[in-house]
Order: sequence, then structure tokens, then C-alpha cells
Amino acid sequence: MKIRRALATAVALAVTTPAALLAVSPAYADTKPVTQTQEKKSKPTIKELEAAVAEAKKAYEKAAQAKADGHAALEKTLDELGSTHPLAVTAAAAKQAAKDADAAKTAADDAVTDAKAKLADLPEDAPAEEKAAAEAAVAEAETTAATAATAKAAADAKATEAETAVDDARVAAVRAYSVLDKAADDALAAKIAAEAALAQAVKEAEEEEEEEGDVCEPENDLTAEVTGLPNKLVAGTTTDFALRVTNGSDRNMDEIIAYTGVFATDKSGIKETGKFFRLQWSTKSSPKWQSADEDDYIDGLGPLKPGSHTDVKLRLTLDKATPAGNGVAFIAADFYNKDGSCGGMTDLNMYEFDVKAAGSKPGKTEDAKPSKAPKPGAGNTGTTPLGSSSGTPAQTGTGGSLAATGSSSATGPIALAGGAAVLLGAAAVFVVRRRKAGSAA
Repeated sequence: MKIRRALATAVALAVTTPAALLAVSPAYADTKPVTQTQEKKSKPTIKELEAAVAEAKKAYEKAAQAKADGHAALEKTLDELGSTHPLAVTAAAAKQAAKDADAAKTAADDAVTDAKAKLADLPEDAPAEEKAAAEAAVAEAETTAATAATAKAAADAKATEAETAVDDARVAAVRAYSVLDKAADDALAAKIAAEAALAQAVKEAEEEEEEEGDVCEPENDLTAEVTGLPNKLVAGTTTDFALRVTNGSDRNMDEIIAYTGVFATDKSGIKETGKFFRLQWSTKSSPKWQSADEDDYIDGLGPLKPGSHTDVKLRLTLDKATPAGNGVAFIAADFYNKDGSCGGMTDLNMYEFDVKAAGSKPGKTEDAKPSKAPKPGAGNTGTTPLGSSSGTPAQTGTGGSLAATGSSSATGPIALAGGAAVLLGAAAVFVVRRRKAGSAA
């Protein structure tokens, strides 16, 4: 008799029996309006602000180091521009050439003055040849003086140009350093602003926690996912698969607990799990295989930092006497903070599979796919009967009826769901008990 999805849905709805107890659980306390949630998500998270502070700090340290290196380079350049820099050497040579040209011009001017004086001192009756020689000396001296004046002007221009080049180099060096200085100032301002934003966000978060007290928003970012569980299992075989629990939030989660409930079924009802199934687990910190406890909880998965995950190896052994039928595995994870500040549970995921008789061939298999079990209060108060013995299909609590199971009445799946309610109801009580214990710690 095929009761796959009908059974899984009925079992999940059976968990709603202790709905009044679970109502206090923060895992289902979805009291925030959608608009508020969207507004909150639009703000930078503390994790994002911490990352911004770290980046701003790196940028400031880099800018500060560049400023220090730039200041040392500036002092070196200014020192060299006063002595050994090529521009300084050229300027010094040009200055000396201008000085020499000035001296040459002065000497040439003096020679003109002397030549003119000699010409003037000649007597009126001096021979014409002597007068001509004196006049020629004056003309030559004047030509030399003019040449010296031209040379002096050129040398002065070169000296001025060389000195200007040195001055320009000094200005360029100072401007280059001023860019580094401003970049360091801007980086410091950005760092201070990032730190202030983080401090404000932390303050607001602390104030919100104080106002909320023990109330915690639903933790929708804790996920539990199974991989490697085949959709067909054969009695008398052992299957290894894995569970990964991930903290997708921006907060630390102090203590993680995983729930693994596996149930075998056939047309006679739910089978006692311990009689046919043996579920074992191991982790990196506890590598030896351990049997899941009587409450189907795996303790001691430790804390999870934001964005991190922890893996659990699972091993399911089916006794050879396991009857052919169907099976369903319920997977969830829970967390609480030791200071009682927050806690939450993942969605309860169902993984359905066929159970083949011992010695059978499983045929082509694939990984069982998860489907989410309805949450308590989702159209079902926890007291509405899941069905009746009249043959009328049981209501799912969401307005639809259970899928046809292949039998002549709904009595089979209803009875199976009732049995699961006892087991899963106890597990629900254990969830709240563990959370309360964690909050009191």
C-alpha cells in the first residue's frame, strides 16, 4: 500500500498537537510585519559594518604608510635640490657662468673706458697714425664690451631658468606629498566614520536586545540539509549519508542541536524505529560512531559563527526483518544562546524513501528530496482530528485532503499519523525543554 506523501503530511501535522507549548518557542514567533523586516534588511548588518571598519582600517594604515614614505622622499628631494640633484648642479653651474659673464662684461666696460681716456689724452698735434690707432682701440674695446654684455644676458637667462627648474621641482615634490597627506586625512576620516557607524549599530542592537528581553525573532537563517540519503533502501543494508547545519545569519549561535527522526511504515502501521532501524552519527570532534539517543537528538555540535557550518555523518542500518513498505526521515536543527538572548529552529524537513525487502535490488536510485512539514498553527489548531474511521480522507489542515493511498479507506494513514504524533509530539516537547534549559544557563 502506497502511503508516501499522505503519511508524511499526516505525520507532520501530528506534530501540531502540542501547539500551545510550541507557541512560546521563538522558532515560530513570527510577529514582525513584512515592511519592518524589509526595512531592517535594508540597513547594513553589524557583520557588514565590521567588514567596513576592517577595510577602512586597512586603507588608513596603507595611506598613513604612504604619507610617511612620501615625507621621507620629500625631505630627501629637498635636500638633494640644494646640493647634489642634477637640477641643482645645473643651476650652480649656470649661476657661476652668469657670475663669470658679469665679470667679463665689467672688464670689457673698463677697457672701453681706458681706450677712450687714452684717445682723449692725445695732444692736438699728435700724428694722424697715433690718433687712428687710439680710435681703433676704442672701437675694438666697445665691440668686446657689447659681446660681453650679450654673453652676460644669455648667462643670466640660463641661470634664471636653471633656478626656476629647481624651484619647480621643489613645488612638485611638495604637491606630491600634499596629495598623500590629504589621502591619509581622508582615510582617517573614513575610518572614524566607519567605527562610529559600527558603534552606533552595536548600541542600537544592544538597546533592542534590552527592550526585547527574552523575545527573539524567528531564526530563518539556520538551515539543516541532508545529502546522500537514497530514495530506495533495502532491508539488511547500511547507508551512509550526511547532514550539514549552516548558520546563515549575522550572529553567533552558541549551542547547536540536530534532530533526526526516522520511521518505517507498512500497511499495518508505524514500526518501532529501534526494532528495525539503527541510526548512528559522528562528527569531526566526535569521530567514533555513536547511536542517536532515545529522543533522536544529536547533541554537542558546538557553536556556529556567522556564515559557518558544521557537518554530521549519519549511518542508517536496516534490520533484515524490516518489512517492505515506506519510510520517512524528519530532519531539523535547533540552537540557543547560553545567555538566553536568542534561539531558533529550522524548518522541519521530510525525506521520503521506499523500503525494499531483504535481498531485493533497489534499482535506479537518487537522493531523497526534502519537503517542508507544515508549521504548527498553519491552518490547524492542534486539536482538529486528522481524519475519521468513516473512510473520508483526512484533512491536511491547509484546506486540502490527503492524497489517495491505494487502500479502501483512510484508516491506515490516520492510524500511522496518530502513532507518529506520540513520537514527534514528545520530540516537540523536548525542543522546548532544551531551549528553556539553554535560556536559563
